[in-house]
Amino acid sequence: MSNGISTATLPVMEQFYTIQGEGAYSGHAAYFIRLGGCDVGCVWCDVKESWDATLHPMVPVDELVRKAGKHPSKMVVITGGEPLMHNLTFLTTQLQKEGCRVHIETSGAHAMHGETFDWVTVSPKKFKAPVDDVLLKADELKIVVFNKSDFEWAQHHAAKVSAKCKLYLQPEWDKRNEMMPYIVEYIKTHPQWNISLQTHKYLQIP
Repeated sequence: MSNGISTATLPVMEQFYTIQGEGAYSGHAAYFIRLGGCDVGCVWCDVKESWDATLHPMVPVDELVRKAGKHPSKMVVITGGEPLMHNLTFLTTQLQKEGCRVHIETSGAHAMHGETFDWVTVSPKKFKAPVDDVLLKADELKIVVFNKSDFEWAQHHAAKVSAKCKLYLQPEWDKRNEMMPYIVEYIKTHPQWNISLQTHKYLQIP
């Protein structure tokens, strides 16, 4: 891991052009860069193959920017794994110079190194607590609801984000039928929250 050192290469599991399936930008075309490396360890993670960064090739940032810039949508989503295990300043700077809008999806478990993002989605996990400073930078707080105790977890973190931050509850995919009725009832009594669905899974697209 780079641990704050500016890096011209990053471990990349995959990169692809698709439709954002979750949260505030659901339905928008976007280029995804999925980085390798994660130390959060969610038991229900659907990309566990991303956890070991050494299994993925080191790709030059210039190549990532060039590929991202080829697509009509200039929205680029950096995800993982846990992308904030890496210093992303060089990547975000180069993407923004290319005219891209840079989003990140993170658990918030690691501090930011000075990167400038156009949209920050924080999805805190119980397996490794988020950094308060990252929560304050969140444009979107997305809580994955695995069981009923996650509503208390959601409120705990909602108290740590800014007033402008959008709040989302998203059922864990394998428990969506079980948890969705609880989410619906919770939002009816806590209307500051919204439902996020993994629409890309329903549509069967990457």
